Amino acid sequence: MYKILTLNSISVQGLRRLPRERYEVASEILRPDAVLVRSAKMHDMDIPASVLAIGRAGAGTNNIPVEQMSSRGIPVFNAPGANANAVKELVIGGMLLAARNLCQAWEFTRQLPGEGAELDKAVEAVKKKFVGFELPSRTLGVIGLGAIGVQVANAALALGMRVIGFDPQITVDRAWELSSGVEKARSLDELFSRADIISLHVPLVEATRGLVNENRIALMPARSVVMNFSRGAVVDEAAVLAALANDRLAAYVCDFPSRQLLASDKVIALPHLGASTAEAEINCAVMVADTVRDYLEHGTIRHSVNFPDADLERRGAHRITVANANVPNMVGQISSRLGDAGLNISDLLNKSRGNLAYTMVDLDGAPTAEILASINAIDGVLCVRDLGRQQAV
Repeated sequence: MYKILTLNSISVQGLRRLPRERYEVASEILRPDAVLVRSAKMHDMDIPASVLAIGRAGAGTNNIPVEQMSSRGIPVFNAPGANANAVKELVIGGMLLAARNLCQAWEFTRQLPGEGAELDKAVEAVKKKFVGFELPSRTLGVIGLGAIGVQVANAALALGMRVIGFDPQITVDRAWELSSGVEKARSLDELFSRADIISLHVPLVEATRGLVNENRIALMPARSVVMNFSRGAVVDEAAVLAALANDRLAAYVCDFPSRQLLASDKVIALPHLGASTAEAEINCAVMVADTVRDYLEHGTIRHSVNFPDADLERRGAHRITVANANVPNMVGQISSRLGDAGLNISDLLNKSRGNLAYTMVDLDGAPTAEILASINAIDGVLCVRDLGRQQAV
């Protein structure tokens, strides 16, 4: 029986992917095998030694101590792309709000006095104040072409916009999904200099902190728009507010309000609504539940933010997995210990990612506790799991 600790309310549709006869799921549980989390902060949490995996029902993992988990050989999973449509729709909505000054116009109209002819006259007198622009012929620059960025780029093309994108780390799968009509920017500076509207879809890491800054805003055409549905700190707020004040920027649309931003009538700040749809919550919960279950039962790694993808069809009677530092001769040392114990390897997969590696080994016989302990004692090994006998299909 696997034990799953939930730190937030996880969609029932996701939890149903964990069969009751094999999984105990609760918000309070002793010695959990895995943790499912949405927004709960885990950095100051005492994460039990029994935990083998952490699943985030969403994309970002800033609330999880990923490096600490890596040092313990614990994969951290997320749900990339599960909320992509929800965020894409919000981005397109934000672009329309900015282009037509809809929020400002709505707020102004709500405060108009009078009724009938008097109200009609007041409306006609002020509507020129909210003249906007149409999207066709405008250029959208998309920074980050992951699951969300690709959908935003493709949707903008369908609206008649010219679209340019920048992502030096775009995957082959995302490249296949991206419309051929999206142009490639050779650099961030080129993208900023060509785009009337910029949409950010990058994680918050040291390289992306303050990505939108005074120098890059100065490259943009006058009265451009910046949209940030990524992370607040990707944008230098002070630089954006200064650009709004001198009309270098016409609007800033974001999902991360601050007191400084709310003081500007050119800012449209939403209360972190990116993935706030019933469909996105379900999609994220289902994906992460399936991923964590596959890891617990088979050792398969997919959608991990710290370990490499690893999937090996079971061929031997027993399976062990090893999470380790990515150092030379690790597979050789593991194989030698198994060979010295008289265990035949029927299949093996070793994958690496940065300074971490992961090995799946299928054996013809069952490893003893002593053999597992000897592998665990190898310098650089972080975690050894015995997944036991292959289950009958």
